[in-house]
Amino acid sequence: MSTPDTQWHGEPAPEALTADPGRPAIPHQAPTPLGRLVATVERLRGEVLAAHAAADGRALVELAKGILIGQLSCTPAAAARQLDRLSRETGLSPLDLAADIVNQAARDHVSEVAAEFVERTGTAGPAEPSTGVGVRLRTAESGMLAAADPQAMAESLLTNALQPLGAVAAALWTAAPDGSLALAGYAGFPPGEAARWRHVPPGVSTVARLALGERRLVTLARPQREGLPSIAHLHWPDGGRMAVPAGTGGRIHGVLEICWPGPLAPQPPRIERQIEALAELCARAMDTVPAADPDLPEALLPDVSELIDLAEGLHDPALVLTPVLDSGGGLADFRIRHAGSRFVDPAGRPRSDVDGALLLEAYPMAAGENGLFDIVERVHATGEPFRAERMSLTALVDQIPLTSVADISVSRHGCAVLLVWRIEDETARLADLLQHAQRLGRIGGFEENLVNGEITWNAQLYALHGLPVGAPPVPLRELPGYTHPDDSEALGRFLRAVLRHRRPASVDLRLRRSDGITRHIRVVAEPVLDADRRLHAVRGAYQDISAQHWTEVALAATRDQLAHTAAESAERNRLALQLQHAIMPPTPPAVEAPGLRVAVRYRPAESESLVGGDWYDTVVLPSGLIMLSVGDVAGHGIEAATGMVVLRNALRGLAVTGAGPAQLLSWLNTVTHHLAKHVTATAVCGLFDPRTRVMRWARAGHLPPVLVRGGEPEAFPLIEGLLLGALPDVTYVEREVRLEPDDTLLMFTDGLVERRDSSVEDSLAHLVGAAAGGAGDLDHRLDRLLAGSRSDTDDDTCVIGIQVG
Repeated sequence: MSTPDTQWHGEPAPEALTADPGRPAIPHQAPTPLGRLVATVERLRGEVLAAHAAADGRALVELAKGILIGQLSCTPAAAARQLDRLSRETGLSPLDLAADIVNQAARDHVSEVAAEFVERTGTAGPAEPSTGVGVRLRTAESGMLAAADPQAMAESLLTNALQPLGAVAAALWTAAPDGSLALAGYAGFPPGEAARWRHVPPGVSTVARLALGERRLVTLARPQREGLPSIAHLHWPDGGRMAVPAGTGGRIHGVLEICWPGPLAPQPPRIERQIEALAELCARAMDTVPAADPDLPEALLPDVSELIDLAEGLHDPALVLTPVLDSGGGLADFRIRHAGSRFVDPAGRPRSDVDGALLLEAYPMAAGENGLFDIVERVHATGEPFRAERMSLTALVDQIPLTSVADISVSRHGCAVLLVWRIEDETARLADLLQHAQRLGRIGGFEENLVNGEITWNAQLYALHGLPVGAPPVPLRELPGYTHPDDSEALGRFLRAVLRHRRPASVDLRLRRSDGITRHIRVVAEPVLDADRRLHAVRGAYQDISAQHWTEVALAATRDQLAHTAAESAERNRLALQLQHAIMPPTPPAVEAPGLRVAVRYRPAESESLVGGDWYDTVVLPSGLIMLSVGDVAGHGIEAATGMVVLRNALRGLAVTGAGPAQLLSWLNTVTHHLAKHVTATAVCGLFDPRTRVMRWARAGHLPPVLVRGGEPEAFPLIEGLLLGALPDVTYVEREVRLEPDDTLLMFTDGLVERRDSSVEDSLAHLVGAAAGGAGDLDHRLDRLLAGSRSDTDDDTCVIGIQVG
């Protein structure tokens, strides 16, 4: 297969096309190393751009091959040979022939521009050959469709199509619904200038904004003189600009802006058609939403179900519109895809008459200048929503124009447009609001004429009485026959106040309906007097307050239950506190035993509801040994206090057996597991022998004691020992330590050291440090430890100090 010729007939070669008209000519330089480097860079730059142009040309040839494969049902090799044969027979280059094949197959705007140029070549004077426009546009199209992003699209557009027209730069702007512009891609502009023009806020007048607002191609010889800035307007101060909206199917996606280095003369129509074709190529490359065509089968129509659901949720009339395109792809009309359930036609037609019709068929008067159709078309094109108050809408009723005043809202959602209006009818609007308020508040209104006996009820009042609409209303004087007998006295006072004393009144009563249901009702009424101050009528309202009544009853019962529970809880806490204080007073007298002195400090929880199960015990056994123990039952309240009493007394009784501390804790675990229901506890038990000053000790999940010797504190090792009550059979480890004269041993519960924001190890280390400071007797040391405690759990705290004599 022959290589496609990328030289365009009658146009500069790709190398020539890549020359930047805005770049100053490089003067002749001597063959210096710098001059050779500059020449090499220019040559490589030209080769790279030429390679890009050749690649775009090859893409066009490959597209033509694909068309031949589809039409001739041949292989790719046969399509290549056919293209070469046709090129030799016609005398055209493969690139020109490929453009002709694509034009004939596409029948789009690009092919129309090329055909128009062919027709004009006989009178257009010296110009490029007839196939030049088609080749250039088709090459630009293949390059743009192959581009990965708008930036590459703009570069391909400038290289393949705009530089032959003398342009030096191009910019692709995307239009946002709020009226702002964003620079999506650019070519030929300095990068720094492009960075400053990445975003153009709404309301800023620029060349691209002018084309977007007028929705047509705009040519400006010198935009600076007209006060319209744009990207790089200082780089080419006298440069001309051309801008054209880029859109498909009536929707504008953005603007194509082209820059020339000097003033731009008025362009012939064929050039403008080429620019418009390029803008359409940009729009089709950027468009990701298919255009709506109501003539397609229903399965192929764009999904507007969410917009229809939105229209149904509005309280105002709404229409969902989708565009209708003509044969050329332009916007012809809008199809009314859905009329909301609250649809109110200005001409009085039902919604079924307009649902599915064309907008101009249903409302021909909307086609007037700056009328409703122009508004919908602009919103669909630009995406900018439209809001207007007190706008005139004209409809034809029997060929007579009928004008209504309404508030209008038009917004684009994808490919569809939502049109919402509110006809100005204050009386109907207020009546509708009142009806909804009565329904939500379960209120029924009435008016009773006492002169002629006529009674008027609304539908809600019939529902409150459980009567069908149209049944005879119940007069006020007969109301006692429909109420509970216990409410007779209150109802009598109400009727006398309204009918006899002629003053407004209200009453709460139980209304007994014919279906056996009793409702709690509040009746409010006021007298209506005539000109002679005589009672003429009574008007008022019934309100169903059953839900409020039962809520108040439930709240009252809940308050009573809470008060009873609070009283029970207070009594339980009082008993627990009394029990705790009876067994373990906060500051018991010091215990004097052979060879040691024992002092205790007990600090109950600050809140009575948190009465805990901490205990301590010091007892001299018949054997002469001294048992020292401290423990903590999990939980608070009367259960924890009674559990503490059981375990403390059980340990006392078991100690009489003469068993060691490990065996005592094992037996105490059995008691906790089997005899004390749902109780777990921790404990430390020690047996001190005054003769040898040896202390044997064991622990069950409790913190170890702290020994202070010579002013240096140290915690006992953390030996194994499961908490009490967790398992039925547990073996505990026993250790012994020999105490020296003047040693101080501290045993305590976790209420002294426990903190929510630190571990037990850190809290124990803080206690060891606090035990080292200061001097004084045993009582002062214990008081200082309690005062310096950092515990924040508001739990019971127990500290035992043992000083060896």
